[in-house]
Amino acid sequence: MTIGILGGGQLGYMLALAGYPLGLHFRFLDPSPEAPVGRIAQRVTAEYTDQDALEKFASGLELVTYEFENVPVAAARCLARHVPVYPPPEALEAAQDRLNEKNLFRRLGIATTSFAEVNKAGEIDLAVKKIGLPAVLKTRRMGYDGKGQWVLRTHEDVVKVKKDFPSASLLLENFVAFERELSILAVRGRSGETAFYPLVENHHRAGILRLSIAQAPKLNPAVQKAGEQAAERVMRELDYVGVLAIEFFECNGELVANEMAPRVHNSGHWSIEGAATSQFENHLRAVLGMPLGATAALGASAMLNLIGEVPEAADVLAIPDAHLHLYGKSPRPGRKVGHLTLRAANFEELKARIARLPGFFRRPEFCLSTEPAVAAGRL
Repeated sequence: MTIGILGGGQLGYMLALAGYPLGLHFRFLDPSPEAPVGRIAQRVTAEYTDQDALEKFASGLELVTYEFENVPVAAARCLARHVPVYPPPEALEAAQDRLNEKNLFRRLGIATTSFAEVNKAGEIDLAVKKIGLPAVLKTRRMGYDGKGQWVLRTHEDVVKVKKDFPSASLLLENFVAFERELSILAVRGRSGETAFYPLVENHHRAGILRLSIAQAPKLNPAVQKAGEQAAERVMRELDYVGVLAIEFFECNGELVANEMAPRVHNSGHWSIEGAATSQFENHLRAVLGMPLGATAALGASAMLNLIGEVPEAADVLAIPDAHLHLYGKSPRPGRKVGHLTLRAANFEELKARIARLPGFFRRPEFCLSTEPAVAAGRL
């Protein structure tokens, strides 16, 4: 049984690694001849807009899924004429445009940030008047790891962005003074069966995820329930199949939805060693119509992204229950080249193991504080 995956980065790589023990085979399509999955699976190098390549790619596949949310919706719909595609193209469409995403949250009664559409420089003053300062100006499409975002704290910032206005449709959102960032990984099968991982606490620096702690420390069961309910509403609305991630701000014990990703997610990497069933295996189970696996955390885990360079493997693996994952990417500034997972029996023991990490992880950019994140740290 061969599964097609659009995108050949580390998420696809880890999907394949989770699928081989299940007897699955994989075929990837990615525009880059250097996509990491080429080391472990068949890779078709073609543009997502190449309809002939898409049709050839689909031949003989059981189904198609994807590893990132910026696959063109037209490509997913083209493939859906030949083979089942999960999650459905409608999920891509909802997640690729931040305005659509916010409107979806509002329609489903999920609290989200205040926002205003901005399509040209002349509209920004009215949007600022509506939303207030500080605020964050974001491109409606694309943009990740802090790209395509401008923080507006003062009227001088507004004047500056008007002079060099981006040539893209934008969204202005109010700056949320949150206590910490949380994310939920949810999974829904083809029969409608659902399962939820514990909420994870995330720490960012310069817009890039540096550290995830699972489950989030001092987690109120009511907050976990609220995250599950939000994810369930989205999945039911979209007739969703697969893993879905939603990122939240926690504010005074309430969740405010920020963004969603219709795929396996960076903040769920801890689940490979830290959960009864990894997010990657559960995504495959879901899209294949298999029973979902248990999502319980096995103690406490921390996931640390390796950005731009990697430490000495021997130094890391000397720490008990440390697991190193390298993606086969050439190091360069700002690039995710791997991650480290630490696991322990409880949160206190986990903190002790984090403290034992080698000097490579002492740098400020790794944001290793286990205290709740502050708003400034996100941006």
